[in-house]
Amino acid sequence: MIAGWRERAIFLVATVAACAGTARLGVWQLDRAAQKQAIADAIRTRSTQPPLPQAELARDAAAAVGQHYRPVVVSGRWLAARTVFLDNRQMDGRPGFFVLTPLELAPGDAVLVQRGWLPRNFQDRTQLPALPTPEGAVRLFGRIAPPPSSLLGFSEGERGPIRQNLVLDDFSREIGIRLRPLSIQQLDEPSAPAEPLQRRWSQPVLDTGKHHGYAFQWFALSALIAGFYVWFQILRPRRGGR
Repeated sequence: MIAGWRERAIFLVATVAACAGTARLGVWQLDRAAQKQAIADAIRTRSTQPPLPQAELARDAAAAVGQHYRPVVVSGRWLAARTVFLDNRQMDGRPGFFVLTPLELAPGDAVLVQRGWLPRNFQDRTQLPALPTPEGAVRLFGRIAPPPSSLLGFSEGERGPIRQNLVLDDFSREIGIRLRPLSIQQLDEPSAPAEPLQRRWSQPVLDTGKHHGYAFQWFALSALIAGFYVWFQILRPRRGGR
């Protein structure tokens, strides 16, 4: 009798834990969907706002998040010698480089600009494409964005013009200039001269429906576990005892 109660108690605890765990995973998926929906709403709202003045460009990470996806107009001087080519980046399904160059806004103050995409030389991977960079003061129109995303890398502390990834804080220390905690994706302007750089930047993939589907699966599994317990531990023994 005692052994039977002990087994039933263990089975009950395991069932409750399994139901709670799968239900919690369902709630987590709903939270992920809500987070992505908030990002989508922010992109839609901020992209229609007037360009952010350069003087209001964020200086700390918390303020930078609130400015992501806003248009911006900045002026400064290209630090062409610090240009980095991020390898294995795609635009329109073609592999190539994302070209990143710091723009000095004032002495000791710069922002990383994602200037555009260039194709890679497949015969000689180390050969860099020609990239004219104006000297002196320039003005550009762009969109505030997070720093470039990282890909799977096999080395840390990369140096040189061609890299797999770029960590903003590390790069700031490397060049000895304080970089703002964000980047600017440069956009084409109708009046600007033609450039080889392509700037058809993709928007973040925000598939909220996928998370709702996962949430339904986890909640269904939780209900199924509870149903099995009720059937095998309560209803079936009673039916068999008649």
